[in-house]
Amino acid sequence: MNMGSASLAEETRFHAMGCAAHIVVVGGRRGLCADARATVDQFESLWSRFRPGSDISRCNASGGQAVDVAPATVTLVARAIEGWHRTGGRFDPTVLTTLEAMGYDRSFEQIRSSVHPSTPTAAPGCGAIVVDPAASTVTIPRGVRFDPGGIGKGLAADLVADKLIRAGAAGACVNLGGDLRVVGDAPTADGWIVGLEDPYDKQRELARAVVVDAGVATTCRTFRTWERGGTQVHHVIDPATGASAWTDLASVTVVAATACWAEVLAKAAFTAGPTKAAALIAGTARSGVLVDDGGFAHALPGCEWEMVTSCPR
Repeated sequence: MNMGSASLAEETRFHAMGCAAHIVVVGGRRGLCADARATVDQFESLWSRFRPGSDISRCNASGGQAVDVAPATVTLVARAIEGWHRTGGRFDPTVLTTLEAMGYDRSFEQIRSSVHPSTPTAAPGCGAIVVDPAASTVTIPRGVRFDPGGIGKGLAADLVADKLIRAGAAGACVNLGGDLRVVGDAPTADGWIVGLEDPYDKQRELARAVVVDAGVATTCRTFRTWERGGTQVHHVIDPATGASAWTDLASVTVVAATACWAEVLAKAAFTAGPTKAAALIAGTARSGVLVDDGGFAHALPGCEWEMVTSCPR
């Protein structure tokens, strides 16, 4: 998801949470962008499954014991459990064991294809995860491993954007690898313009829309792929089977009230397939776009999507 060009009050670009980050701040004091970047870095230190000392890594290694965590981690896990319940398990943060068995046990750029197949197993689900906000603890039961994945980026975008407004900004956009939240005033009279990235060509846009006080997230299967046992796999897992989800969709984009909820719905809609995805988004979000395996974009009602092109590559 790309931001339209504009005359910016202040912005910063950096790498965090395994992706490109872009923060735009309108109004407020100078230095808010730097503060926002530091907050993103803090969330990554708490939530990265690749850092042994993070809250998430300690919870996954706890053997079913309650672990003291930061309040933000309590919020993260609670939102993930809520998303699991509200989507009937189509969004499931407990697919980590399967992801690791497929080779995604390190940052993506370090993954190597393997001739050895992996055995898919259904995700155990969130039913036995315990969150205690009063004690600020999380308990991950034995046999369950929690992956913050995209919901961590979505929630971080929400929390950082809200923090910027509380600190005096008139408007903000926090974009973490395509999971973004916009609030308040935009840099220009055109508003906050987001562009839908072609899942087969990152340099190409398929559509644009103006969004107001919203979260946007995309789930895409085309950019994080590798081979396992001679078969192409990708990181979007169907929780019911434990295998990569192949649903005739290349990507799903959702516009919702928050980036966290947009991310939950994008994952759930992708694994549901085109027909159920459209119904799921229509009933729970503002709008969205489904891009099929042929590269055609199908815009859903709720936003005035300007289709840049209707032709595949």
